[in-house]
Amino acid sequence: MSQYIVHLVEDEENLSQVLKAYLEKEGWIVKTFNNGDDAVQAIEEKPHLWILDIMLPGTDGYQVLKAIKEHGDTPVIFISARDQDLDRVLGLEMGSDDYLAKPFLPQELIIRTKKLLARVYGTGQVEQRKIELNDYLIDPVGRTVIDRHGPTDPVDLTTKEMDLILLLTGQVGKAFSREEIIEYVWGENYYGSERAVDDVVRRVRKKMPRVHLETLYGYGYRVLSS
Repeated sequence: MSQYIVHLVEDEENLSQVLKAYLEKEGWIVKTFNNGDDAVQAIEEKPHLWILDIMLPGTDGYQVLKAIKEHGDTPVIFISARDQDLDRVLGLEMGSDDYLAKPFLPQELIIRTKKLLARVYGTGQVEQRKIELNDYLIDPVGRTVIDRHGPTDPVDLTTKEMDLILLLTGQVGKAFSREEIIEYVWGENYYGSERAVDDVVRRVRKKMPRVHLETLYGYGYRVLSS
C-alpha cells in the first residue's frame, strides 16, 4: 500500500502548502487543517498518519494528540518551534511516535514519514508474508494477529504491542536489546525509560500466552519457535 492518507495540522499557511506539496509528491492523500478544533472533528476519519504542530489556535497540539490517542492508536509526528526538549519529552510521553523541531527541511519530514509508515504498516516483500507461530497467525500487512484457539476476532493489540510482535517474530530466535526495541517501536527520538519495553512485553505475554517470549536479563528479549 502506498496511497496513505495523511492529516497535516499546521497553522502557518505557507509552510502547510509547502509540506502538503512534498507529501503529495510521494503519492499520499493529504488533508490540511489550520487549527486544532477542525482537526479534532476529523479524528473519526481515521487517516494513516497525523503530522501535528503543537502551537495551534484554539485547541492546541497537546489536546489534539490526546484526542487522537483516545480514539485509537494512529501514529503521530509532532512538530514544534517552542522549547524543543520539553515538547519532545511531553509529546512522546503522551503517545506521539516521532518529533521534529522547527525549522526543518521538508525532505527530512518525508524521510521520517516514510520510516514511520513502514514501521507501522509494513513494506516490502519479506514483511508481507504471514507468520505462523504456536497457532497464532500474524499478518504484518493487515497488522492483525489471529488466535486459532480463541475467538475469530483478532487479538486486541495496541500499535506498540503489534510493532514489538512484528519485530521479534520477524526473526525468531534473534536476541534484540532493549535499545534496538526502543528504536524500532518508539523511534530514535524516544527519551523515556527502558521500562516501557518491559511494560509492552508484559502486556503481549498476557494477550498471547503461547508465544515463548524469553527475557535475556541485562540485555533484552527474543521469541523462540516453541
